Amino acid sequence: MKDLLNTPVTILSMGFGRDLRAIPRRMELDGRQIDFVDSGLRTTIRHGDRVAQILALSDGEHTFRLRSDNSGGSWTLLAIS
Repeated sequence: MKDLLNTPVTILSMGFGRDLRAIPRRMELDGRQIDFVDSGLRTTIRHGDRVAQILALSDGEHTFRLRSDNSGGSWTLLAIS
């Protein structure tokens, strides 16, 4: 799975966190579906007029760090631990 880092992923389902922010609930990675059971830290990064969010999500076994471009649903897998 490590060779999939910094690649776009498809988010199949979204949900809402306690603060009513949208968070991914299911994604497709390398042909398989991953269901997230917990969300961790979220941070917002601003660079000029661009804004991105980085989220840590867990499937109960691994933690996935995803980056959203905040402008149309483009998601990138940054890390798996």
